[in-house]
Amino acid sequence: MDYNTGHPHATPNFRNLVLRPMWMTMKTALRTVPYLGKAKFLKNNYHAQEAVMMDDFTAERIGSDHPSHGHKYAPDRESTDVMPFLERPVTVMYPYERLEDLEPWLFVPGNYNGRIGIVWETCTACKACVKACPNDCLHMTTETRVNVLDTTEEGDEWHGFGSGIEAGGLAARKKENFDELADNHNLMFDHVGAPQQYDFAEIIDISGDKATVRWQNGSGIETLDSNSLTPAEVDIVSGQIDLGRCMFCGLCAESCPFESFFMTNEYDGMTGYTREDLWMDASRTRLLPAVHQERVDMELAKRAQKEQKKREKKAVRAAAEA
Repeated sequence: MDYNTGHPHATPNFRNLVLRPMWMTMKTALRTVPYLGKAKFLKNNYHAQEAVMMDDFTAERIGSDHPSHGHKYAPDRESTDVMPFLERPVTVMYPYERLEDLEPWLFVPGNYNGRIGIVWETCTACKACVKACPNDCLHMTTETRVNVLDTTEEGDEWHGFGSGIEAGGLAARKKENFDELADNHNLMFDHVGAPQQYDFAEIIDISGDKATVRWQNGSGIETLDSNSLTPAEVDIVSGQIDLGRCMFCGLCAESCPFESFFMTNEYDGMTGYTREDLWMDASRTRLLPAVHQERVDMELAKRAQKEQKKREKKAVRAAAEA
């Protein structure tokens, strides 16, 4: 075989098999040495790249007294341009420092399997997630919620295909800061249960367009326009999750036919001193619909179309009987 027809570095000789790999390895090592790594013969700009450690939002959130505020670092996180070899931090001092604070460009990827989150408005308690879980992490509980069909407002495309309020049932009313609650809740940073966007009440009586309700938050009895209320219900949901047994395989999310289960990007806020602390109830696993609004809208359209066809068949049957 004629080796001279290929690339000169591909010729199997002592230079290419021994000397050149050693030189490449030594060059790679030299690039990481302060000052020496900036030498032109290494053909490397590793130490020349500088980036501001945080954006304006992060700087405002952690405060100006944070040690990283106003500092510039090379990609190897050298601490100063004058004496970079004196202090070269290797790890993030978690939980006192956070990765998002120090290096905002190193964000958690979207396909990371963090804490399990559920959009209760679309959950039907079909138990597909419970059956799919290999570690028996999911357990059924109850949750007062608003059905996805009842989240529509007058003027929306699918308005009117939900249920109606009735005496003896439950009702919900959007809080005044409904949208603000969703905008201000940061799933990655807050590490607490998602805020409840509704106030729930028991319907005592309905008279005309007025409804008398008893609020469950203890604020008393009130009579108000029934149009301002949305039907609510107490449903069985897969709300309790034992994270001590969970291996974050994501099978529950894959098995959910209603796009209710999601693996969030939250990697913090899932620890405790006892195994009981690893039990997360329905309030902690709740995801606001705004987090996955596209999926919620898809499920809403699917259920509304199903309800529409059901009503059309019922109307045809009633007309035939008449």
